[in-house]
Amino acid sequence: MTLEEAQKQVDTWIKTHGVRYFSELTNMAILTEEVGELARVMARKYGDQSFKEGEKDNLDDELTDVLWVLLCIANQTGVNLTESFTRNLEKKTKRDSQRHINNPKLKNHGTE
Repeated sequence: MTLEEAQKQVDTWIKTHGVRYFSELTNMAILTEEVGELARVMARKYGDQSFKEGEKDNLDDELTDVLWVLLCIANQTGVNLTESFTRNLEKKTKRDSQRHINNPKLKNHGTE
């Protein structure tokens, strides 16, 4: 599935099941909440915390929740994520084409 297809599927779902999009500001708050839930799972799975009783490793679901809200915000603000992602990748490639390759901090990571 492409980003464009994902945006269309979210839009169809909202129009079919969701009544309407929440306001942009509400979706920004929801995005912040979802990122917090993702952070909780990351801290428990990859960080120093452990899962509490009843919590589960649902990293895939939390990542998808973040993506869902991002797609909603893109749809309601008129952002074509396919075009934007392409431009952003080109920007990063131009700006960082040698930066990370030449970063000594990255070369030794995990090999010590």
